[in-house]
This record gives sequence, C-alpha cells and structure tokens, in this order.
Amino acid sequence: MALQIGIVGLPNVGKSTLFNAVSTTAKAEAANYPFCTIEPNVGTVFVPDARFDALVALYKPAKEVRATIEFVDIAGLVRGASKGEGRGNAFLSHIREVDAIAHVVRCFESEDIIHVDNRVDPVSDIETIETELILRDLETVEKALEKARKQAKGGKADDKLLVEACEKAVEGLNAGTIARAIKLSDEHRGALKNLFLLTDKPVFFVANVAEGDLSGEGNKHVKAVEALAAERGLPVVRISAAIEAEIASLPKAEQADFLASVGLTEPGLHNVVRTGYTLLELITFFTAGEPEVHAWPLKRGTKAPQAAGKIHSDFERGFIRAEVISCKDLVELKSEAAARSAGKLAIEGKEYVMRDGDVVHFRFNV
Repeated sequence: MALQIGIVGLPNVGKSTLFNAVSTTAKAEAANYPFCTIEPNVGTVFVPDARFDALVALYKPAKEVRATIEFVDIAGLVRGASKGEGRGNAFLSHIREVDAIAHVVRCFESEDIIHVDNRVDPVSDIETIETELILRDLETVEKALEKARKQAKGGKADDKLLVEACEKAVEGLNAGTIARAIKLSDEHRGALKNLFLLTDKPVFFVANVAEGDLSGEGNKHVKAVEALAAERGLPVVRISAAIEAEIASLPKAEQADFLASVGLTEPGLHNVVRTGYTLLELITFFTAGEPEVHAWPLKRGTKAPQAAGKIHSDFERGFIRAEVISCKDLVELKSEAAARSAGKLAIEGKEYVMRDGDVVHFRFNV
C-alpha cells in the first residue's frame, strides 16, 4: 500500500481546495499512470522530480512511471472531536491510518469565508487541532495501560516495559505535550509504536495565504506559524490554495504563463508534495532504459537487496549485485557506456545502502 499524507485542519481553512488541486493535477498529468480515487477522499499524486524528466529526455522510453504518494482529505475537525463532535470519531480514525500529516492553517483574512471561531488565529487553530488529537491519544494510552498492567502481573519484561512507557506517555499527554515531543527512551518509544498515536506522526504546516500574498512579507499569521514551526523543528510550506486550484484547472500549455503572472516558477503544490515525501523519509531510485523509466520510492537507509525486492520478490531472493550510477553522472555523460568508461558505474553488494538518485541495474539468479 502506498504511503499516505493526511490533509488536516479546521473547517474553512482551505483543505478541500488544496486536495481538489492535488486531485485535478493528478488527473491532468496521468498519461500512463491512471489517477486513482481509492475512496472519495483519497487521491494518488505524482512526486515532481527533475531527475526523472532528465532520464526520460535521455532514453525517450516507451513507458514512464513516476514516483507517487497518496493524499487523504480528512474532513475538518472541530472542538470536541475527541468526544465525537462533528463526526470526530470517524475523522480521527482516518488520521490514525495515515503515515504523516499536512496541517493546513488559515493565514488569510476574508469576510466571505467564515472562520469557525470568528477570528483568524492560526496558532490557536493549531492548538485546537492538537488538543483534540492529544485527548484521543490519552484515551488510547489509558486503555492500553489498563490492559498492560493486568498482563504485567505475569512477569514478562515486555509487558512491564509497556506499562512504564504508557505511564510516561499519560503523564506527558496530560500535561498537553504531543506524543512525539514527550521525552522517552528508544525502548519506551518502541513499546508505544503499535498504538499508532495521532500526535506521534510526522507533521508539517501548510500556511494558506490570499492570492495576492504569496510572498508572505508582513503577514503576521504566516510569521506566527513559522515561529511555532521553528521552535519544533517542523517544515512550513506557504501556498495559496485558491491559486493552486486555478493552476490545476488550466490546460497544461497555459500553466507556465499563469505561473509567471503570479510570480511562481512552479505550482506551490509541488513543494507540498516534496515536503511530504521528505517527511516520510523517502528517497527515489531509478531503473532506466528504452522500454521504461521508472522512479521507485524507498525508505531512506534501505539496502540494495530490499530495494530490488520493490521491483520483484525474485530480485531480492536471488540478489547477486547492483550496478549503480548516480542520475547526475548518467545525465551528464549521456550513456551508461560513457559512465562505465569514466569509472562512474559502481558494482555494489548486499550491504550497499541505496542513495537518493541512484540509477540501478539489479543482477539476480533464482
């Protein structure tokens, strides 16, 4: 199953506008990778990558397969969601299923779009969402703690470790601390992993600004979000969801002129996708030739045999070696033969850790 990023936020902050732009763009660009609506609120989108485009230009393949990730539009949470308000139970369960969170916050003033709290204050909005997620996590951990205490009477070390981890998590959550910020040992954090806590997921903020405010200069709301994110070491992407929706609705041939007219070199959506991809600790390796250029998403730190297994299980089972060229070298030298002659093709074994931008031929025997 593809990794998923949940688009989260209060009602009327621009979440659905952003998701619709994601969805429309995916449909428009999917020449040979069909846009996939798995449910009404899930869309598959391409990961923008200039290296892929360069390989396509080099090989002119019969087939192109880009890297993709999924975005999930989770309906707006409201205060009291953790207690079931606004169908909160369903929406919180959707968040539990995603791998990372894009938290959209409203950084624009508009009399036409009503804010649920009748004021624009993105930091307060973030706190509202986080409070609901913390409350649900607290409920999850307290239930797990009750069960773990009973099991720990059997004397198993794992059960005792889970009790300790849950007790520390309850203490932190009760103090209003999100799970990923609670100070825990690696062992305690590992013990909590199977609880899939909502506030333990990687997150980035999407500051949604007005159409004429893409620079964000002087926007006090954007500055407040960026200050909060800096304290936590989190990424912030600044976009105008309204502009993204307009870009997505235009024919491909007209998009470049429109982007230039609003001072952009590419859609802000590309930055949202790339930020999510990085947050999920993904890199891309490529297989390339005249039949097909294929971009493969891969968890950072994966070794060559497991990367080969992404293509086919036989490749991993019968792995012999990987012949690796960096995409940069291959594009500059214009052929694999030239890369080999220049000493840029490396023969790697089972312990090789894949690098972002590797172009690989896997040799195997089964």
